[in-house]
Amino acid sequence: PDIDDLKTSSDVIVNEGDDAHLLCKANGHPKPEIVWLREDKKTFTIHDPHRNATKRHKVSRYTGESLIMRNVQRHQMGAYLCIASNEVPPAVSKRIILNVNC
Repeated sequence: PDIDDLKTSSDVIVNEGDDAHLLCKANGHPKPEIVWLREDKKTFTIHDPHRNATKRHKVSRYTGESLIMRNVQRHQMGAYLCIASNEVPPAVSKRIILNVNC
């Protein structure tokens, strides 16, 4: 697979309390799966509209092109990895920094 840099988020800056939306698009055949991780392996809190429209979930990884974090706090600041993989190695990744202004 290949990550589409034109359609994928670059580093993101948000104010504390705002929402952060990180996007990762990849091309390949078969269609790649997108997985998000924190580079430091810590858990992170996401908003997953597929599971529950209002509830937030603490996860160590998230599958999907769009990573939405509501009411972002300083502790969520850091490097996030978007990893695209399919049955055709190698997997590819992009590092996206989330900065939170206090």
